[in-house]
Amino acid sequence: MIMKTKAYWIATALSAGLLLTGCATGPAPYQPKVGDATNGYTDQQLAQNRYRVTYIGTVSTPRTTVETYLLFRAAQVTQAAGFAAFAFDDRDTKAHTTYFTDDFGFFGYPHRHFGWWGGWPDDDQFETRAVTRYEAYAEIVMLTADQAKADPRSLNAQDVLNRLGPQVAPPPPPPATGPAGHS
Repeated sequence: MIMKTKAYWIATALSAGLLLTGCATGPAPYQPKVGDATNGYTDQQLAQNRYRVTYIGTVSTPRTTVETYLLFRAAQVTQAAGFAAFAFDDRDTKAHTTYFTDDFGFFGYPHRHFGWWGGWPDDDQFETRAVTRYEAYAEIVMLTADQAKADPRSLNAQDVLNRLGPQVAPPPPPPATGPAGHS
């Protein structure tokens, strides 16, 4: 029983360490989704004044951050296309949740009960955790300044960039390739 308790606490400490390490990474940086990346933004032009914009976060990116990044990207796309404002035609945020279960079981090893005897008392040590990633998408319609005045749902792209800019985490700088000041 002492071995089981020791193995259980070692496994628990390792799991807690890994969990804290995962949480320490923080939300995903604001960056394009390229190649095999699992997070970032994408945009696709659907018509002359219409785009589909998405942002996919990591498991440590809260829903509000994913939605903030989507709004920020919509404002950037609007300005890059030469428009002053945009309105959402369609918008949603989806949660993708996966559940993981760890069985520390008999002496810290996974196992199944056998026969009529259920094993040692307290030998089933299960831990289940949910991991959720958020994906936000929107179809935006871009508007001129005159069109924006007539649409109460419109958002001024520059206002969105000014207000949300301080909340947007930039991507990490590229690694240095040589001694300071030399590439």
